[in-house]
Amino acid sequence: MVALPSLRGLQAFEAAARTGSFAAAAEELSISAAAVSQLIRTVEEQMGRKLFHRINRRAVLTEAGVEMLPRLSMAFREIGSVARDVGGDAFRPRLVVSVPPSMAMGWLSERLAGFVAGHGAADISLRGDDDPVPFDHELIDIRLSYGPHYREHPTEEIVKDAVYPVCAPTLAGATGSERLAGLPLIHTDWGPSGASFPSWRNWFEAAGSEPGRAAQRGLSANSSRAALDLAISGLGVALAQGIYCAQALEDGKLVRAAAQPLELRQPYCLTIPERSARRDVVAAFRKWLIGECMRAVKSPALGSPVIRELV
Repeated sequence: MVALPSLRGLQAFEAAARTGSFAAAAEELSISAAAVSQLIRTVEEQMGRKLFHRINRRAVLTEAGVEMLPRLSMAFREIGSVARDVGGDAFRPRLVVSVPPSMAMGWLSERLAGFVAGHGAADISLRGDDDPVPFDHELIDIRLSYGPHYREHPTEEIVKDAVYPVCAPTLAGATGSERLAGLPLIHTDWGPSGASFPSWRNWFEAAGSEPGRAAQRGLSANSSRAALDLAISGLGVALAQGIYCAQALEDGKLVRAAAQPLELRQPYCLTIPERSARRDVVAAFRKWLIGECMRAVKSPALGSPVIRELV
């Protein structure tokens, strides 16, 4: 009879593969790195398959290891779920949430306390990632993205947003599309690998105005959050997504610099891998996150209906 790998050995492999480090796995399991290495060697011998390439003190997953990791991780999560059901509050659910960097830096991190207060303590890993994200390698449970990037996993459109011309109250004296061209403009450029963000020229054209060269001048930022912070600082007028600027408008940190919003081309989408969809904490977070997104884009501070972006 072939000897089955020990549970401890499988734990060592899963932790090392997930963290990318024998040292990190050792810290997680409260054993030495040498012990982790020995446990994994024993698993390799028992299975007759090499799971790591050991190159210059680095451990890189083999094809066998890559194939084994998601299934083993799912099994440990299921064991953890059973333990939580039996043990109650002694076990805290783990949740890996991936969102765009601008959302992780402020919008979502400021709201997570509300989820914990309503649903109980959880070990949440909040990641700010650009698309595409490696769902299985990073064990991501839920991903919020701009646009439907992940057709290989269950994906749902949750909300359509718009951009709004906003500025600090100190610049509020000059408003309307005719006057905006004379104000410093803040541009957002998500870079060559990102989706196309509406430009100021798009906005002026949709508003029926001709800005001339003014639409190309001003400050530029490569993240929505940075552009919003520049506007709050009084450095110009930004085109900000409603989901990000609603709270600042409600708090009086920003005002609408013009009445016309411009609809974004794509919706915000949620992607949840099948391995995570049945978990209670994932279902609860999905419902809560959709509610927070809807509450932001429907804020009374955003006011009037949007105008369609020109294609």
